[in-house]
Amino acid sequence: MKYIVSYQQAANHFIDIEFIVENSQQQEKITVQLPAWRPGRYELGNFAKNIQKWQAFNEKGKPLCFEKTAKDTWNVFTNKAKQIHIKYNYYANEINAGSSYLDDNQLYINGVNCFLYVPEQINTPCTLELKLPKDYQTATGLKAKSKHQFEAKDFHELVDCPFIASNSLKHHSFEESNVLFHMWFQGECKPDFKKLENDFKKFCKKQIKDFGSFPVNEYHFLFQILTYKTYHGVEHSNSTVISLGPSYEIMDEKGWYNELLGVSSHELYHTWNVKQIRPIEMYPYDYTKENYTVLGYLDEGVTTYFGDKYLFTSGVFDWTQYKSTFDKLLERHYTNFGVENLSVASSSFDTWLDGYVRGIPNRKGSIYTEGALVAFITDIFIMKNTSNKKGLKDVMKILYTNFAQKGKGVSDVDYKAVVEKVAGSSYDKIYTELIHGTAAFTPWLKDAVSYIGCELKITPSDSYNEAKFGFKVRYENNSCIIDNIAPNAIAEKLGLAVGDEILAINNIKLVNDLEQWSNYFGGEKQTITIKRALGKIELINLKPAETKYFNKYQLLKQREKDANFNAWSKK
Repeated sequence: MKYIVSYQQAANHFIDIEFIVENSQQQEKITVQLPAWRPGRYELGNFAKNIQKWQAFNEKGKPLCFEKTAKDTWNVFTNKAKQIHIKYNYYANEINAGSSYLDDNQLYINGVNCFLYVPEQINTPCTLELKLPKDYQTATGLKAKSKHQFEAKDFHELVDCPFIASNSLKHHSFEESNVLFHMWFQGECKPDFKKLENDFKKFCKKQIKDFGSFPVNEYHFLFQILTYKTYHGVEHSNSTVISLGPSYEIMDEKGWYNELLGVSSHELYHTWNVKQIRPIEMYPYDYTKENYTVLGYLDEGVTTYFGDKYLFTSGVFDWTQYKSTFDKLLERHYTNFGVENLSVASSSFDTWLDGYVRGIPNRKGSIYTEGALVAFITDIFIMKNTSNKKGLKDVMKILYTNFAQKGKGVSDVDYKAVVEKVAGSSYDKIYTELIHGTAAFTPWLKDAVSYIGCELKITPSDSYNEAKFGFKVRYENNSCIIDNIAPNAIAEKLGLAVGDEILAINNIKLVNDLEQWSNYFGGEKQTITIKRALGKIELINLKPAETKYFNKYQLLKQREKDANFNAWSKK
């Protein structure tokens, strides 16, 4: 299969694609498919909505008849043509780590968004030709045949190698553990490559050492730096795309630099976990439909845990920086009451339903947050049962060696079995209560942090309306909106609902200052004026409760010198 990519007017954001497929068997009909989703984002993408024109021809340029049989599937009637040429365009006007984008400065493509394929030929070699300005260079993990021509062993590899083509790319490379790493920056930015290399080499070295080898010889970090606030990363077999912004905070340690390090370490870990160690349900990927799995806690949870932990164990982060990332996990967990209703395994299965939107109140957990906390608890569980000789990293190495490198997918049962093999103890309780159940995490977390000489410190929220009334707010266009309500809290019992707008408190109009007024009135009578979704105005009299809601949870080190902590921080 061959792809020729060009464009007429970059400002219009339309990419022109010619897809050429051989019909050596002279089939009368060929089915052509556009992927329905992209690996790394477990929801349907409906990319076909971005196609404006679609035509089919034979090798002599004569039009062929075709029919659309589904939202992203076409049948082409070949008239026994030896070669089929499909010419179509794709609207590329979205920029994040998994999208495609075209303007006067760059051509950025994730092939899984816009490249057609013939299902029967998915494992055949692919070539890609880019018709670009002469001064453009291309950042990609694809093998180059010439400056603007590339090849892939099959469709899977082709769409697993996104690319950025531009004349303004900033590039730096370094070698670590016999792997050549590339950093590519596109957008308004001033990367400090000396600083970046120093930090990146540390966590790259530590991750490679613990797995024993790296799956590829060359790896590309592709950064899309934007002028506004954004944070997103997507993993690939020999590269990652990371979109971050705003530009002026990227190298600022008080700004987004720690986030840059965090997402980079996270995506690098995905090179093993997900791109190699993959759920059996996705081995191989089926691009035509949902690929359901309960293993999100392994794919994203373990990766989130180790992505942060490797920054600490490699010396990039100090304890204060690592503690900050862990405390954020705790905050997300303890403010998401959906964990009481849907397990992390079931939440993984349901990512295809509403995994990337907030959804209805208190419905589900997070494969990232709860998955990471389960990974931490599992790490400590293994350490305790092996006198600190083993940890979760040993489980991951076995999954890489005995499954990924042997071309096998991993099942939920496989993961449990390997954990038990490494720990030498039953994993049933964690598996049933925390992974497939909705048991409270607090007892497990207290026990785990205590083992490494730390404490799970619990303090009341600084916000009076959070602590006493049980609701949190967000400010949106100068409006104060109820964003979260604790189950059975005073706020819920009095009929407040997520989405209600709070207009005033004790007849004082709010100007993005509910917390200040709520704290000011304290234990006095507080009457809030709310506006319901359909516009109805109501007065609600709030009465503070004895129960405290939305407590703060923090990880605190109790002992400066602790053998278990030292063992954990090296694992």
